[in-house]
Amino acid sequence: MKKIQMVDLQGQYSKISNEIDEAVLSTIRSTKFINGPSVVSFQKNLEDFLSVEHVIPCANGTDALQIALMALELKPGDEVIVPAFTYVATAEVISLLGLIPVMAEVDKNTFNLTAANILPLITDKTKAVVPVHLYGQSADMEPILELAKEHNLFVIEDNAQAIGATYRFSNGVEMKTGTMGHIGTTSFFPSKNLGCYGDGGALMTRDSSLANKIQMIANHGQIKKYHHEVTGVNSRLDTIQAAVLDVKIRYLDEYIASRNAMASFYDEALNGIQELETPKRASYSDHVFHQYTLKVKNGQRDKLKAYLEELGIPSMVYYPIPLYKQNAFKKYVASDFSLSITEELCHSVLSLPIHTEVDYNEMAFISDSVKGFFKNI
Repeated sequence: MKKIQMVDLQGQYSKISNEIDEAVLSTIRSTKFINGPSVVSFQKNLEDFLSVEHVIPCANGTDALQIALMALELKPGDEVIVPAFTYVATAEVISLLGLIPVMAEVDKNTFNLTAANILPLITDKTKAVVPVHLYGQSADMEPILELAKEHNLFVIEDNAQAIGATYRFSNGVEMKTGTMGHIGTTSFFPSKNLGCYGDGGALMTRDSSLANKIQMIANHGQIKKYHHEVTGVNSRLDTIQAAVLDVKIRYLDEYIASRNAMASFYDEALNGIQELETPKRASYSDHVFHQYTLKVKNGQRDKLKAYLEELGIPSMVYYPIPLYKQNAFKKYVASDFSLSITEELCHSVLSLPIHTEVDYNEMAFISDSVKGFFKNI
């Protein structure tokens, strides 16, 4: 058996290598490395895929979050509500801009922010909320958007892990994650469902005025060259990465289907193990399975991880430490601050390999190994 990977990028590349190679070589031959035609083409294709009016590519997902906050003109001391259980970038940019990240509890089944957990945290200093569509499934956006409207809050969707997921409103309307709030952001890190071969990111919005401001901020605060209207940043998606993404976006639906096939296999194979909880699917969202994340009960997570590693099976913990316990963010909470669900998740979640290159023998080996661990304890 070949070496098991968390994400099989080599296998994915081998299937589309001719298209990728030609796209990259074409860019090199053109020497249009910055703002070349592939950037424009990918931008338009992503707008079409998401059914959104404006996509603004940028250098990475963290930049996208920072630019979003800058475009909303939030001021130092303003509060932004974020889930405590997420990757650091979500809160990092808030702190970097002199804003206050307010840590919220997440839902125990979806691991996402909820309106019920946001409401008690709203103060007269609260200006925005950042729902993260964790692991590939949308947060419950309808009540979040209603709450935000009621309290005049901006909504920035962190869609780094769920590009391509669809949210269903109670009236039957469907929208892609990242397109429901004032601004959506995403990352094209190589392991993402839509990943490039380096760093990349994008912002999306339906608001033309915000789109213009985002574009200006991402380009040194200028619309016209050498005429700088605001303080901006230098954040571009380079043409080679755009060329790669413009090939891969054609396969995104296929990639999502493959990840769902792997998830369904795991669901069935691991069903009935009392010490495990397999991922819950919310009725209002489909799942694109950026991660297939188990909850391992009774303090067995780290032992299971070590056992799998001995068998050559990788697994990952996303995330082992709540944001409020990180040294960088302790100043924003009381010394005894704690969120019970977040704490439980940090001690119990474990993600198994999941990607686009479905190998049923490999998945059977992984599943049998997990079952074998619990038979022996």
